[in-house]
Amino acid sequence: MLQTQCGERPDPTETSRHGEYDGPVERVVVLALDGVYPFELGIPNRVFGSAEGRYEILTCTVDGQPVRSSSDFSITVEHGPEALRTADTVVIPPFALSQISADLPETVAAALRTIRPDARIVSICTGAFVLAAAGMLAGRRATTHWQLAPLFRKMFPDVDLDADVLFVDEDSLLTSAGAASGVDVCLHLVRKDHGSELANRVARSCVVPPWRDGGQAQYIEQPVPEPSTAGTAATRQWALERLGEPLTLADLAAHARMSLRTFARRFNDEVGMSPGRWLIQQRVVRARQLLEASDLPVDQIAGEVGFATGTSLRQHLHAAIGVSPQAYRRTFQAARQS
Repeated sequence: MLQTQCGERPDPTETSRHGEYDGPVERVVVLALDGVYPFELGIPNRVFGSAEGRYEILTCTVDGQPVRSSSDFSITVEHGPEALRTADTVVIPPFALSQISADLPETVAAALRTIRPDARIVSICTGAFVLAAAGMLAGRRATTHWQLAPLFRKMFPDVDLDADVLFVDEDSLLTSAGAASGVDVCLHLVRKDHGSELANRVARSCVVPPWRDGGQAQYIEQPVPEPSTAGTAATRQWALERLGEPLTLADLAAHARMSLRTFARRFNDEVGMSPGRWLIQQRVVRARQLLEASDLPVDQIAGEVGFATGTSLRQHLHAAIGVSPQAYRRTFQAARQS
C-alpha cells in the first residue's frame, strides 16, 4: 500500500504497489472518540482495506492520545488530529451513549475544523450526533440508529432525520444507522468510487452481503421461525438467476409452494419490502453491473435484467440513483480508462 508521512496528502499521481491497481489512492481517516465501539471502529479498515489497494486507512484521535473504548480497554492509535487535514474521506464511528451531547468538546470541534472542505464525511450510528452538533447536518437529510431517533430529534430539530433507512448519501455527507449499516455505507462508497465488481469482491472477502440498499428498513420485526416453517431464501436465489424473465408474484409463490398471501407476508417479514419492490431493486443492481462492465446497448441491458424497455430501465435507474444509464456508464468508463 502507498506509504506517506502523516500530515502530507498523497500525490494523486502516485500509485499503489498492491496487486495490479495503478491508480490514485484515496486516504480514509477514522476518528476514534472517547467511548468508541471497538467493532465499528474496525469496519472502515476491514472494508476499505479489502479494496485491493484503492484506499489508505489511518486511525487518529483528537489529541493523538489513547481513548477509552466502550469496553473494558483503551485503544492506542498512531496519529493525532493532523491526519484529518490530509483525509479524502473521514469516518466517525459510534461511541457510548454517555458521551452524547448537543455541544461538542472544544478538542473535537477543533479537530473537525481541520477537515478539508472537499472531503467526504461519514458517520456510523451515534457518529451522526457529532456531525449534527458541529452544524454539518442542519437542513439536511440524515439517519442514525432507530432507537436513538427520539433523542436525536429533540436535540437537533433542524435536521431532517430519517430513522427508517440503513444509510443516507448526501454527496459529501453520509450517515448510517447501527453496526452492520456501517459495513453497508462503506461498501456503498467502494461501489460509488470503483464499481460493483470491486464492491462485490470486497463483500466476498469480508463475508457480508454485497448489496443492501440504503433505503432498506433498519429494523424488521422477524420472529424466529419454527423449524418446519419454510422461508423465501431459496425462491429469492431462484429469481436472481432468472431476472431476465417476466417473473410475477404468482411465479414466486408457486416456486415457494405457498399461497400468494402467505408468500407476500413471509417475504416482507424476511426482507422488509414487497416482492415487487425487491425484484425492481435487484434488476437495477444487475443493470448497474452491466453498465459498468460491458458495452451492451441500454435496450439490450434492459432486456437482460427483465425491464420491458430501455425507457423503463431509465426510469427505474433515475429513481434509484438520480442519473441516466449513459451518465452512469460514462462515470465508470472514465474510471476504467484513468
